[in-house]
Amino acid sequence: PGMARQGSGAMLASGGLGFPPQNVARVVVWEWLNEHGRWRPYSAAVCHHIENVLKEDARGSVVLGQVDVQLAPYVIDLQSMHQFRQDTGTMRPVRRNFYDPSSAPGKGIVWEWENDNNSWTPYDMDICITIQNAYEKQHPWLDLSSLGFCYLIYFSSMSQMNRQTQRKRRLRRRMDLAYPLTMGSIPKSQSWPVGASTGTPSCSCPQCLLVNSTRAASNAILASQRRKLYPGAVRQSSTFAGAALWPAGTATPAVVAAKGEGLRVSGAGFGPGQGVPSAALPGLNNLNRPGTQRGAGLGARAAVPPGVPALPVKNLNGTGPVHPALAGMTGILMCAAGLPVCLTRAPKPILHPPPVSKSDIKPVPGVNGICRKTKKKQLKKSKTPEDVVRRYIQKVKNPPDEDCTICMERLVTSSGYEGVLSPRGIKPELVGKLGKCGHMYHLLCLLAMYNNGNKDGSLQCPTCKAIYGEKTGTQPPGKMEFHLIPHSLPGYTDSKTIRIVYDIPTGIQGPEHPNPGKKFTARGFPRHCYLPDNEKGRKVLKLLIVAWDRRLIFTIGTSNTTGESDTVVWNEIHHKTEFGSNLTGHGYPDPNYLDNVLAELLAQGVSEATLKD
Repeated sequence: PGMARQGSGAMLASGGLGFPPQNVARVVVWEWLNEHGRWRPYSAAVCHHIENVLKEDARGSVVLGQVDVQLAPYVIDLQSMHQFRQDTGTMRPVRRNFYDPSSAPGKGIVWEWENDNNSWTPYDMDICITIQNAYEKQHPWLDLSSLGFCYLIYFSSMSQMNRQTQRKRRLRRRMDLAYPLTMGSIPKSQSWPVGASTGTPSCSCPQCLLVNSTRAASNAILASQRRKLYPGAVRQSSTFAGAALWPAGTATPAVVAAKGEGLRVSGAGFGPGQGVPSAALPGLNNLNRPGTQRGAGLGARAAVPPGVPALPVKNLNGTGPVHPALAGMTGILMCAAGLPVCLTRAPKPILHPPPVSKSDIKPVPGVNGICRKTKKKQLKKSKTPEDVVRRYIQKVKNPPDEDCTICMERLVTSSGYEGVLSPRGIKPELVGKLGKCGHMYHLLCLLAMYNNGNKDGSLQCPTCKAIYGEKTGTQPPGKMEFHLIPHSLPGYTDSKTIRIVYDIPTGIQGPEHPNPGKKFTARGFPRHCYLPDNEKGRKVLKLLIVAWDRRLIFTIGTSNTTGESDTVVWNEIHHKTEFGSNLTGHGYPDPNYLDNVLAELLAQGVSEATLKD
């Protein structure tokens, strides 16, 4: 009771500009795709600006800085439906989405959460609509797990709580400009993708696909330069109309930097009408996939055609003499002009050590055993939630006139959970102080927080994160192995390496998980992780074993990488999964890693004192 489910306000666009059904009014929300695969809404003011430009020229570009100073570097190309950042060369897909006029965006209602910088971040539009629907129906709280998020929304305290960590954040509802309305369908000439200027569909060869995917960025660059040179000039053409930027037959050697890649460039230009051999760029049609695109498309796998001289430059990461933005822009313009640009293979991360024979695998000195298993969690007949809360607090007779940071009501008044919870012996006005840290809350609020958590007999202060009792997690059953291998990690050439192998199979979620009874997936197992075999590395291993036994290493939630829900994910204790390099940030050398992971373990209640017990 009291739980709201996902609202039915959203109508997803089928792609590109999209269009609503005939003669039906719809609210238009423009959105961009972030690095986690989530579509993030632009503000209503920005959406009105985009719609106004769209009415004038469906193939034009939109300068976002004209309506929002914070978006000054960004330009949207309406033809390719990409946002381009002029100072870095980063490209992201955008879409034009439609919602019911009676939903939150149609009313100008924005729901936001407070981030770590004490500023406010709007929710994704589908979540915003769901929250507003529950709010209008006067539900006291809302569970977002049906949308793939492990959060509870409490309207009485206007807060969001992470169900796994119990961390609370404030949320707010504010009125803003209503998003623009549109009626009926859009003419075919404005649908996406726009073909050649003759109206015929674009060629599907790899070269044309590459040119189309980068035309947006090149147009944005040219427009930016024209605005600087000729203020007030007419809007730029949205295509190159088949004309090359350099005369036919002239040599156009160029040096373009790409992150970790060499760029190979033909020494001869192609004139108008001359075909570019499709063999020059095999496989580059994957540049049109959703996600971040940088410069001329990093990560492309291209064979180098005969006769193309190599000009290797390795610098979109900004470590050499060529400015990364200039490098990316040059590559984009060359591709759009029809020059054959071939990217060599990017360096691959070295994830695993050389093969190790069984006889070379040894136990880790000072660590008992080589394997730990966890089974299905047994629900112990422990003390009641009321007993657990009373165990860690001292009653306060005359509380100060301050906010309870759980319900956001004053401590001198009743808890915001009055009427929601009615436990025996705990009155809504009772206030308690946690023993170690001294932070004060309503007893009823602490009880609600405990009931929404793992119910493992421990409490964690929502203000300072101090842990009372032994914190355990919701990690599903699996196996952890650990042993020594005779190879060294970068930065630890004098030490052998501790290899940890985690293996968790797929299964059914238990009562402690987001969706009990539903299947969960386990992608990428077994997972191999690495530590240096020195004193601090062995200490980290021992603490990781404790964390494994307490089911704190993994949890079930939504993957930040793929966006998949109900899957096994890491649980805020970072591991190094790259053995011989650090291209992904999850490898060595990293001189601060061991200290950082010790701090993360401490935050979970796993400390050196644990090893002495």
